[in-house]
Amino acid sequence: MGVYILAAGFSAVFMGTIGAIAVYADVSAETVTFYRLFIGALLMAVFLLVSGQKQRIFTWPGFKVLITGGFLAGFVVFYVMAMGYTSMANAIMLLYLAPVTASVVAHFFMGERLSGASAALIVVALFGFAMMLEFNFNLSGRGEEVLGLFYALCAMICYAAFMLTNRLIHERVHVLTRSGYQMLAGALCMLPLMLQQGESMDASQWGWLMAAGVVPGFLAIMLAVVALRALPAATFGTLAYLEPITVVGLGWVLFGQGLSALQVAGSVLIIVSGIAQAVMSHRAEDVPDASKAESSAQVVLRT
Repeated sequence: MGVYILAAGFSAVFMGTIGAIAVYADVSAETVTFYRLFIGALLMAVFLLVSGQKQRIFTWPGFKVLITGGFLAGFVVFYVMAMGYTSMANAIMLLYLAPVTASVVAHFFMGERLSGASAALIVVALFGFAMMLEFNFNLSGRGEEVLGLFYALCAMICYAAFMLTNRLIHERVHVLTRSGYQMLAGALCMLPLMLQQGESMDASQWGWLMAAGVVPGFLAIMLAVVALRALPAATFGTLAYLEPITVVGLGWVLFGQGLSALQVAGSVLIIVSGIAQAVMSHRAEDVPDASKAESSAQVVLRT
């Protein structure tokens, strides 16, 4: 069990590196997003071939998977764009309000009724984000930060849509097939936007783009899939919150983006409310079998 917990933890940490990698790559958000998704999809195909699972490559995933790929590309590119204008902490914490948004949408439009405790946790998460902003809602003279928060909001909406549409995908579509095609579809969405940039890159930038595809792309996904096959979804969902902790930590250590005591408290509220939601949502999933793991992947695996 300890190995699978480590796999889930490293998956979340690897997911959290995309922000720092994007900063060091110093190319457009469209370029970072394309290479993260395209290299990830390519490595997924190679893995399936060498592991004798080529049938998963040549399985038609359905149009719903391709649509979720578009939402995947959207939340990655908007998230990277957001970090150019606001702190990494603000961007990731707003992004992690996506489960809250998805829960509210599912309550009104998908018949997934919110309990009183879930509604309370949503309020706690929103209050935590207000603390992240230090209760400063005056937009005057804060043009760049407002733009960054707007991009982060767009990323959050795309992420919530990604989570919701994933629930509509038939269980017959294996999680590896789904992940590979979602990354490929997302990369194709980004391709024309990337080509418009007309960027020339040096060896160092190519190295960072490769890292984007390998670390937060392929490795993070594979470790998540391994962990989901052995861990209860609640445990995996809890460990997934190592991602925002990683982002905040990297922002502080590498880029001097420190947080005030109020912002730290707000981050803790968002993370704790998210963990509590994960535990409540998957309380019934006590048996970590493969079918439950794959179903849980629709919500907690952030391709």
